[in-house]
Amino acid sequence: MSFRASAVLLALGLSLSMSVSARIVCCDVDGKRTCGDPPPPQCDTRARTVFSKGGVAKEVEAPLTTEQRAARDAEAARKKEEEKKAAEQARKDRALLDSYSNEKEIDAARDRSIADIEKNAEQAKNRLESAQDKQKKLEQEREFYQKKPIPAHLGKQIEDNEAEVAMQKKALAQKAVNILAARERFEADKKRYLQLSGKAVGK
Repeated sequence: MSFRASAVLLALGLSLSMSVSARIVCCDVDGKRTCGDPPPPQCDTRARTVFSKGGVAKEVEAPLTTEQRAARDAEAARKKEEEKKAAEQARKDRALLDSYSNEKEIDAARDRSIADIEKNAEQAKNRLESAQDKQKKLEQEREFYQKKPIPAHLGKQIEDNEAEVAMQKKALAQKAVNILAARERFEADKKRYLQLSGKAVGK
C-alpha cells in the first residue's frame, strides 16, 4: 500500500472515530504512527498530535526530562537575576544624575564624607589615649598587690579599661577602612557619572 493511501485511510479512520470519541492522540513510535483513545502509553513521553472533537489537530511538544526542566528553571532564574540587577543599576544611575550637576560636586561630597569620618576617628583616638593613660595608672596601683589578692573593684576597673582600649583600637581601624571605602565609592560614582553624562575623565 502506498504512503498516500495509508494517509488517506488514517485520516478516514480518525474522522470515523471522531463521531464516537472526543479525543484521539497520535505519536511516532519507532518510525510508525500510533494513535488511540485513550492515548497510547508510548505517547506520554513523545511529541504528539491531539485530534479533538470535530477533527481539529493540536501539536503538543514532548514533556521535558528532569535535566531539561532543571536547565529551564536555572535559565529562568538567571534571567530574573539579570533583570533585577539591571533595574537596580538603572535606579542607581537615576539617583546619581539627580544628585550631582558635575564631577566637582562629587569630589566635594567625597571630601565632606571623609571629613566626617576623620572627625569621628579623632574622637576615638582621644578616647583611646584617655583609656591608655588610665591603664598606666591602674597598672601602677596593681603593683601594690603583687603579694596579695587584688581588690575586686580594682580588678573590675582593669578589666573594663582593657575592654575600652580594645574597643577604641578597633574603632580607629574601622575608620581607616571606612575612609578607603569612601574614596573608592566616590571614585566609582564619578566614573559612572562621566559615562552617563557623556563626559571624558579629566574634562
